[in-house]
Amino acid sequence: MGRGGAGAAAAAFTLWWLTGCAGAVWLELSTTATKCLSEEIQSNVVVIADYSILFEEHPVRPTVSAKVTSPNGDILHHAEKVSHGQFAFTTAESGIYLACFWAGTLEKGTVINLNLDWRIGIAAKDWDSIAKKEKIDGVALELVKLEATARAIHGNMLYLIVKEADMRNLSEWTQVKITWLSLLSLAVCITVSVLQVWHLKQFFRKKKLI
Repeated sequence: MGRGGAGAAAAAFTLWWLTGCAGAVWLELSTTATKCLSEEIQSNVVVIADYSILFEEHPVRPTVSAKVTSPNGDILHHAEKVSHGQFAFTTAESGIYLACFWAGTLEKGTVINLNLDWRIGIAAKDWDSIAKKEKIDGVALELVKLEATARAIHGNMLYLIVKEADMRNLSEWTQVKITWLSLLSLAVCITVSVLQVWHLKQFFRKKKLI
C-alpha cells in the first residue's frame, strides 16, 4: 500500500507539473514603464491570480494599476491605484491572455516590487475543499488528481492537434499562393519579353535595318 501510494503521488506530481501552471513572480515597477505577462491558454480553463505590493520603505504609500485582456481584447479585470487585488475567470476562447501592471505616482528613480501568484488549470483548483467535500484523502485524493490531470492532458493533446492542423492548413495555403504568384510572375516576364521582341522588330523594320 505504501509503494502504491508513493507511486500514485509521484505520477500525480509529474502530470500536475505537465498540465498545470502555477507560480509566483516578482515584478519591478516604476512610473516609466508598464510590465506585462502573457500566457497562451486554451478555452474553458480556470485562471486565478493574486497580486500585491511588497511594502518596503517608501515616503508615500505606493499603489499599482492592473489590466487583464483576452485574445480578442476584452477587458477581464481592471483596477486602478490599489495595493493588492485578485482576478479570476474561465477562458472563453483559446489564445494569448495578457496581464499588465503599472505603478502610480512615484519619486524619480523609485521602484516598487509586485508579487504575482498566477495559477492556471489544475493548479487553480482548491484540492483541500474538494477533499473535504468528497470526504477523501491520501491515495484516493491523489487518484482524483490523477484523473483530473489525465483529462487535462487529453484536452491539451486535442488542442495541440487542432493547432497543428491549423498550422498545416496555413502552410499549404501559403504554398499554393506562392506557387500561383510565381506562375503569375513568370507569365508577366514572358509577356514583357515577347512584347519587347515585337517592339524591337517593329522598330528595326521602320528603320529598314531588317
